[in-house]
Amino acid sequence: MLEIRNLHFSYRNFQALNGISTTVGSGVYGLLGPNGAGKSTLMKCIVGMLPLQNGEVFVNGDPIDSANAEFKRILGYLPQHFEVMDFSSVERNLLYAAWAHGLNRSECSAAIAKILQITDLADKRQSLVRSLSGGMRQRLGIACALVHRPRIALLDEPTVGLDPLQRAGIRNLLAELAKESTIIISTHLVEDIAAVANRVMVMNAGQISFDGTVDDLEILGQKNPTPGFNTLECGYQAALSLIPNHE
Repeated sequence: MLEIRNLHFSYRNFQALNGISTTVGSGVYGLLGPNGAGKSTLMKCIVGMLPLQNGEVFVNGDPIDSANAEFKRILGYLPQHFEVMDFSSVERNLLYAAWAHGLNRSECSAAIAKILQITDLADKRQSLVRSLSGGMRQRLGIACALVHRPRIALLDEPTVGLDPLQRAGIRNLLAELAKESTIIISTHLVEDIAAVANRVMVMNAGQISFDGTVDDLEILGQKNPTPGFNTLECGYQAALSLIPNHE
């Protein structure tokens, strides 16, 4: 269970988050919104990369503590722009990621083998990262974030650079993890959300302007048709203009 209470965050004179409050449990949650809406800032606050200037974030009822070993074990995070060790192999990158998230030596081998298969990187196990294509590198980033099967995973634009089959494989992985975990995906691809998400949150100007199911978003789109857009895209466009209710 992840709970966010009245979260605010400013970069100098820019209000990136303006009173975000929500609670999410197990399942896949899609986070949609234009550039500058506050999606990446929200994720960084949750994982402890940015300080909580005003507001609170709780995991299973406890305040977040990014220095806590147990918190590292249950959390997985893929930033939009991530770094991996180019000079090392795919396997060594995953071994480091597994160790950093608290897996012991006996757990690492099986965890790495499984995530390599799921992300279709098994044949690149011993390859140097610098030799990978852009799509393979993106899959490695996802693998590093999920190798320890986290209870809470935050993925910022995880399917960028992947072809349709690879994206489908990642969606299947997320669906499996969501049976016992909280997965939050930030993306501009409405079709990815439609395929896997239990719930959709639309952010705009640092606030959540829509929070509902994919069906709810589709109904909103049916009520607000726009030529050239499918129903879900129409729903997303309409959701951006909704005024959040803070009562």
